[in-house]
Amino acid sequence: MSQIIPAPSRPASPRGLLSRLCAVAVIGLVCAGLGACSGEQFQKGYILPQGALEQIPIGASQDQVLIVLGTPSTVATLDGEVFYYISQRTSRPVAFMNQSVIDQRVIAVYFDKNRQVRRLANYGMKDGKIFDFISRTTPTSGQEMSYLTPLFKLLSFN
Repeated sequence: MSQIIPAPSRPASPRGLLSRLCAVAVIGLVCAGLGACSGEQFQKGYILPQGALEQIPIGASQDQVLIVLGTPSTVATLDGEVFYYISQRTSRPVAFMNQSVIDQRVIAVYFDKNRQVRRLANYGMKDGKIFDFISRTTPTSGQEMSYLTPLFKLLSFN
């Protein structure tokens, strides 16, 4: 009968063990690095609660607006008072890249002299132009005069 004699086992060399540990460490770092590169989204400014604009009818008081929407981002007091709620949403596909703007919103609540809601507007970006999402209108240029208009009129030879 033949007997199989096992080969003497060799202890793992420190060099082989070190190279395996380095390989595992490199794989772990690559996986952690790729996990950190996933896309992110950021919300800056005011976050509009779901269904909040429907709770503010025309004619509502200024106090009711403050209860529903909270403190505005800024206030204007020209021809009555206007509350502005400003927000911006940005994203970046990879952690180390610059952020790009996905959406910008300005919710404007216009009040009359009696401090009651006269009009609501939800301005945003649509195709690179300011757009009112409530009335579905885009402002058009009218007879605004810049400081260059009189200069061009003087230089024209008509």
